[in-house]
Amino acid sequence: MSENMLKIEKLNVNYGAIHAVRDVSMSINRGEIVTLIGANGAGKSSVIRSIMGLTKCHAEEMTFTSPKDNKPVSILGKPAETHVKLGISISPEGRRILPQLTVEENLTLGAYIREDVKGISEDMEYVYSLFPRLKERHKQKGSTLSGGEQQMLAVGRALMSRPDLLMLDEPSLGLAPILVDEVFEIIREINSQGKTILLVEQNAFAALKVAHKAYVLEVGHISLSGTGAELLNNPKVRAAYLGG
Repeated sequence: MSENMLKIEKLNVNYGAIHAVRDVSMSINRGEIVTLIGANGAGKSSVIRSIMGLTKCHAEEMTFTSPKDNKPVSILGKPAETHVKLGISISPEGRRILPQLTVEENLTLGAYIREDVKGISEDMEYVYSLFPRLKERHKQKGSTLSGGEQQMLAVGRALMSRPDLLMLDEPSLGLAPILVDEVFEIIREINSQGKTILLVEQNAFAALKVAHKAYVLEVGHISLSGTGAELLNNPKVRAAYLGG
């Protein structure tokens, strides 16, 4: 778990005159769940979108090391497609499924860079084993699914590219408490099978409970970092995010 997979040094994101992310430095080791918590508007999604190549950014360093070749590669300024080919995928905030396509078609799109038909079929079954409700609804259009089912589909679609680093942007947003518990249980399960996860969450309590390492983002910069357990017990974090 000590091998570094993602390393970021002094990441900055500007939207016109707004300096949304300021000198953010962070690292993710292979096999970890790393969470980035903070209030709405703190810059969490800007960080994760920068890593995916979806937002213009500046940084001193942004490298990704795939377990396949174990060589750090700069991903700064590269398009999202390059990131997917390297082994990074994202389940975006708001799910962004294609409502007119079926569950199966949405999942198949997640594997668009792959040509190994047998492997794609195996991964489809793996996603269905994680989310049995998706299997039950595999021929239904995305628009007919509940919010929780759409979130499952978004995570499943991200898994279909067989990523080394899975990034989840606000996976619990808008879900009923019982579904939040289910989603975080599945995040644990995916991680236990060897997947490295970067989790961006407003639900600080649930995120810190599953995280090996955590960063607190406040108005665009990292104010605290430590293990998930350390931040769960930090008085400042408890006061700001955990209701005291």
